[in-house]
Amino acid sequence: GKAEKGIPATAGLTRRADIRRIGPARPTPYLTWTRRTILDEDGPMSRQNAREQAAHFVENETAFHLGALPTEQSHPRTADLSEVLRRDIAAGLDRLFAVDDDIPPVAARAIAGASFQTLIEAFVRAMTDRRRIVFTGCGATGRLSILLEAAWRGFWRDMEACDREAFSGLADLAQSVMAGGDYALIRSVEGFEDFSEFGRRQLGETGAGEGDVVVAITEGGETSFVIGTAWEGLARGADVFFVFNNPVPVLAANVDRSRAILAEPRITAIDLATGPMAIAGSTRLQATTIELLVVGAALETALGRYLKSRTGASRTAVANRVPANDYPELLRTLLDRLRTPENLEALAGFATFEQGVYAAGGRITYAAEDYLLDILTDTTERAPTFSLPAFRKHGDDSAPASWTFLKHPCLPTPEAWSRLLRRDPRCLDWTADTYRDLGAPEALIATPPELGRTELHRFHIGCEDDPSRHATGNDALAAITAGEGAGAGFREGFSAFADPFNRTASLHIGSPCAITPTRPAFVVACNPGRSPLDLPMHLAVKLVLNTLSTATLARMGRVTGNWMTCVEPGNKKLIDRGTRLIASLTRVDYRTACERLFAGIEAVRTMREQGESAVSPVQWAIRRYGTG
Repeated sequence: GKAEKGIPATAGLTRRADIRRIGPARPTPYLTWTRRTILDEDGPMSRQNAREQAAHFVENETAFHLGALPTEQSHPRTADLSEVLRRDIAAGLDRLFAVDDDIPPVAARAIAGASFQTLIEAFVRAMTDRRRIVFTGCGATGRLSILLEAAWRGFWRDMEACDREAFSGLADLAQSVMAGGDYALIRSVEGFEDFSEFGRRQLGETGAGEGDVVVAITEGGETSFVIGTAWEGLARGADVFFVFNNPVPVLAANVDRSRAILAEPRITAIDLATGPMAIAGSTRLQATTIELLVVGAALETALGRYLKSRTGASRTAVANRVPANDYPELLRTLLDRLRTPENLEALAGFATFEQGVYAAGGRITYAAEDYLLDILTDTTERAPTFSLPAFRKHGDDSAPASWTFLKHPCLPTPEAWSRLLRRDPRCLDWTADTYRDLGAPEALIATPPELGRTELHRFHIGCEDDPSRHATGNDALAAITAGEGAGAGFREGFSAFADPFNRTASLHIGSPCAITPTRPAFVVACNPGRSPLDLPMHLAVKLVLNTLSTATLARMGRVTGNWMTCVEPGNKKLIDRGTRLIASLTRVDYRTACERLFAGIEAVRTMREQGESAVSPVQWAIRRYGTG
């Protein structure tokens, strides 16, 4: 492959005619594998041995050698995390939360900066002029973009209920673009992250144009899909913001496609670099947390300014919707509260409960209502992070059942999806011609992935019974609630839904006196406060679930030290990450580690084709070659 290069032209552009001329001229090449072929930008090659495949990646995919980026490095505070968690769960949980302490000072600097104020002004202008606000992302930041849109829609629908004349239509201004569409909430769509033209296409399908606002959010600042959305937004005349989590000098020195976009003066960069993640490379943790905090803070501040300007708006509608004054301090206080001995004990109790279910061969189904999207995000992100079975579609009895699943016990699946998103699902129905036009590899053209709404609805997250979720005799149903606790309707729905399950439990985040639908009840007592988008509680739920899932699965052997040894190398960034992990733990050079990774990919694929249980390619290599 060839790295994207060049700085875009900045003058003499015709908005529509020159859309494809802004940004790098060619998309980032695409590398993936199918059952029988390896693909590069030019189409299929014969299956090569591990050494040849590694040589191709080492020599030709240097744009995805990202070890110099802080987000891809090991955090010294959690170097022995897996051992600490095995000895003392509460101490390990505290160690994970300690890395979040890196966030408030960085957030404070960003919020005090000129770029943050420019973002607020752009949001206010969009509301005043009724222009679109589009959040874009991939993987964890794609789910974050959908969460921001859903929170926006929820807020304005509440406002409209109080004063329809003043606030009508504002809910529909925000949109989100996730690589692969809403379907990717459940399963990452292989290849989309690596292909900038896919980002351009999806952004274009929103209809974004002159005067709109595009906020392109990428964990590390190097994701080709997200970079593509930024270039497309600029080409269409939008105000473009690029939000990322690595230092500008490091990105500019090591990643050509990042250097190009950071050099574009018409794109406002917001650098939120906090350093390494608690789990090396797991940007679903601190990187996405600070992006939720800072972008959410800008959006809430803009909402407050806009509401104050609406002198005719109902004062009842505005009441109790005042943004927080100090967002970094809000997070700092929340972290202190989560790390009290009582809360660490409650979290350790739930982690022990969940680990016990898995150890007995059982599965856990989460039942939720108000924070469905937050819980779905953490639950689905576990599959690629820890090599767990992904959510299974209704009717697909050949795929393994996932360790975890999500259900709304009171609504059928179509309504549950609309409730979760606060809108109808927005999915992709791209054809072979679409992929051909985008210069996609032959595998995608030959067999376009099914990413439409019908396929999304096959994930039955509603109240329909799924016998596979309670078939082992060791399965559990766990209610997850937040804020003031479970309402009567949810408690009744949970009780009826719980009948087939062997065990039940509750995890509550919020008021210590809240009503929970079952016992045992693990209560994480915190009152983070209210704000227009409910940002404090979204942060609390994210921090709790991210920390719990990481700790539980580390105790299940899915983490070595603070490395994701079970990572599935489904894109180029993950090939690089897996290679560096193998190099570190087996004490070999990068090329040798890459050969071992590709050998692991082949070995694990063969094992799975034969119906055998298989670890990830990274773990296979570590077990095969030892730790040096």
